[in-house]
Amino acid sequence: MDWRDAERDYEDEVIGRTSLGRMFDEAAERHVNRPAQQYKGGVYDRSLTGTAFSAAPDGEYHTISYGEMRHVVRYLAAGFRKLGIETDDRVGIFAHTRMEWAQTDFALLSAGAVVTTVYPGSTTRQVRHLLGDPDADAVVLETADHLRRVRAVEDDLDLSFVVTIDEIGDDADVDPDADDVYTLAEVHEMGAGAFDREAYEEWLDERSMDDLASLIYTSGTTGQPKGVRLTHGNFRSNVNQVRKRFGPRPDKDGLPALDRTSRSVSYLPLAHVFERLAGHFVMFAAGGCVAYAESPDTLREDFGTVQPTTATSVPRVYEKIYDAIQEDAASSAVRERIFEWAVDVGRRYHATEDPGTVLRAKQSLADRLVFSQVREALGGNVEFLISGGGSLSPELCRLYFAMGLPILEGYGLTETSPVVTTNPIEDPRIGTIGPPLVDVETRIDESAAPELGHDRPVGELLVDGPNVFDGYWNLPEATEEAFTDDGYFRTGDVVEEGPDGYLRFRERSKQILVLSTGKNVAPGPIEDAFASNPFVEQAMVIGDEEKFVSALVVPNFDRIRRWADEEGIDLPEDPEAVCDDERVRDLIGRQVDAVNEGFEPHETIKEVRLVTEEWTEENDMLTPTMKKKRRKILDRYDHLVMDIYAESDPEAETEADAGGEPAE
Repeated sequence: MDWRDAERDYEDEVIGRTSLGRMFDEAAERHVNRPAQQYKGGVYDRSLTGTAFSAAPDGEYHTISYGEMRHVVRYLAAGFRKLGIETDDRVGIFAHTRMEWAQTDFALLSAGAVVTTVYPGSTTRQVRHLLGDPDADAVVLETADHLRRVRAVEDDLDLSFVVTIDEIGDDADVDPDADDVYTLAEVHEMGAGAFDREAYEEWLDERSMDDLASLIYTSGTTGQPKGVRLTHGNFRSNVNQVRKRFGPRPDKDGLPALDRTSRSVSYLPLAHVFERLAGHFVMFAAGGCVAYAESPDTLREDFGTVQPTTATSVPRVYEKIYDAIQEDAASSAVRERIFEWAVDVGRRYHATEDPGTVLRAKQSLADRLVFSQVREALGGNVEFLISGGGSLSPELCRLYFAMGLPILEGYGLTETSPVVTTNPIEDPRIGTIGPPLVDVETRIDESAAPELGHDRPVGELLVDGPNVFDGYWNLPEATEEAFTDDGYFRTGDVVEEGPDGYLRFRERSKQILVLSTGKNVAPGPIEDAFASNPFVEQAMVIGDEEKFVSALVVPNFDRIRRWADEEGIDLPEDPEAVCDDERVRDLIGRQVDAVNEGFEPHETIKEVRLVTEEWTEENDMLTPTMKKKRRKILDRYDHLVMDIYAESDPEAETEADAGGEPAE
């Protein structure tokens, strides 16, 4: 049987039409004694410690079972009800990704509430919108700083109470002892005293597939975030769809699957739909175990300790992990040469349909000398990784496959709950986002996107299915604009349809550069081509309404300094001076030339400016899901952009279309 037919026909105890609260409760019953969550000691001052579970030793992970997690969820649900939460009340969760986020989510959903999410780094202005727009009745937050941000705008909100996940301690600025502030432990204790099994079952049974489960506000790179209305049915159908693709189907014949033996490390924002579905709802429905990383900066250490079988992430994190692997290899000249040889072998091996005896032998040696050590550093048990939330470099994906760490790239949006497509483990195709999931209907509107010069269907992706939302919160006009006349959601993303229905992501339609020559350029693939380059940390391609394409580049200063030492070059200490150094500019120029070889003449980068500051969420250059805020970056470096294009004579003819350099 073809795997597509098999996934469509597949049914098991996980697939169902129940509410999210009921879904978790049934999974906990099936796996009552199996590990559900792992949390690290010494990271948070958890209020539930000593009440619901014991403290983990500093730096070590402690495990709780599904039975223990279910007790916490049930008592928290009863506690929230005791505090006055009723069906369809909106409650915000304002915290980092952690064990208590997951427990609180299921508790509120089980109690009949609607969960609205707030990114932990949200500013006071953003908090006002994310809690005020949905008219939140309460908020569960993490730290004194989060409480301070809520207090600063409480006159604009109508909150009945605030719950703190951690023990905040004495802080006169926020008054954690106020009558409307409770710790999560206090909510748990209230619920333990008030819990009634019959009432709890009624709460679960009251929720239907059409009931609102969550408001997730688009992180967005521009404009005011919109509240995406997602029902229990939207999320539940997407759990079913992902289960059909990745569950333990009989036809998989020993291939990896997501099931009760799966272990994952969770670190992406649970406030975002990608981790909420893939690393949370799907994992707990399957009976897997979720460990919560201390932070994205400790991933390698946490992977080594937890030994996960899978994880979900965004391209920027995979780039960072690969950078760290390169850094380790560069600890000595011999190790670096061996690593570079192994990477070259792996690249050729996975680019060749029939590698032959010699290349197979080289791949085996590269695996023994290098790649097996990389896998061991990540715990030694990773079966596959999932990438979403942005375009992944095919070159980087190929290198991960070569290392025995296959990355299955997919695609989705907040409005689609989110998964629309993903590569199957049976037939992954690097450079694609895979075919649509079961019951997802897609269509390409070739008239709604610029012509990008391909002979295959290219255009805006339109989507329909049970996982697609029904509209934005209190925004009827935006909702109407988001759908076609026959009900398909307009994704705003340009894709290319390939053989067998596999899709290839091209670019956000709003981010396509339209050159003054009339040519269209998708910046994403060009930027992705730098992903595995050791000398380039980040790159952003620019040139909208200009004659030619340019780029802003953040160099990898550590790697450049090692290169300088190896070459006997004395570089200045100041990063700005390094960026101005002619030898460094020549080095980056050679990297750009290598990338340009893979693109059409009008797509090649003609000018580069180096910048010293890495783009991060902290400096507001990346979204919480690590996508570039292009407008912010352009505003920050508008002087460099003006410098690039001021050097080009606006009256002169350019040879860019023919492959020549722009006129001086």
